[in-house]
Amino acid sequence: MSLHEGLDPAGDPSALADCVEAIAARADKAAFAQLFSYFGPRAKAYLMRLGLNAAQAEELTQDVMVTVWRKAASYDRRQASVSTWIFRIARNRRIDLFRREQRANLDAHDPGLIPLAQIAPDLAAEAADMETHLRTALEQLPVEQRDLIRAAFYEDLSHSQIAERTGIPLGTVKSRLRQAFIRMRLCLNAETTAGAGGEL
Repeated sequence: MSLHEGLDPAGDPSALADCVEAIAARADKAAFAQLFSYFGPRAKAYLMRLGLNAAQAEELTQDVMVTVWRKAASYDRRQASVSTWIFRIARNRRIDLFRREQRANLDAHDPGLIPLAQIAPDLAAEAADMETHLRTALEQLPVEQRDLIRAAFYEDLSHSQIAERTGIPLGTVKSRLRQAFIRMRLCLNAETTAGAGGEL
């Protein structure tokens, strides 16, 4: 008999956390079925309150629960309840869907989408220099900070999305990004000062 067989996790945060940990530890399908039964209708209702129609909410709920199965190992009961964790995943999926819809609805005649005029050679050279400085500063960062910077700016992920993807606590993500910005600023200032000195 499975550890979770016959257990109704409703209203029992500890039992819900046990289910997630069972999925992470041994891909426990019975535990996942209980989570799905409990959170499926609740996640769908939550997504509909966020403005989705029933079909969209149903499809996104499936995606949320697949994420729960795949990311179970990243869950930490010390950081959040299972409900908080799952509804955060649902909210992030809703945000992702909204962004996709916004990109799909872009107006081809929007002035913001019209290519810029040819950049003057001196400005192009200055921009290329700045790009070089930024890449140099980025490469000097510790790997964990460099990866977060790339996720935030090259992939346009929010702090919460980065935390979800990496399994790093949200507070740690913010702290590492803040430290990375400080390091990059110091590096850029040093290069600018050195460059100015070389021109004298």
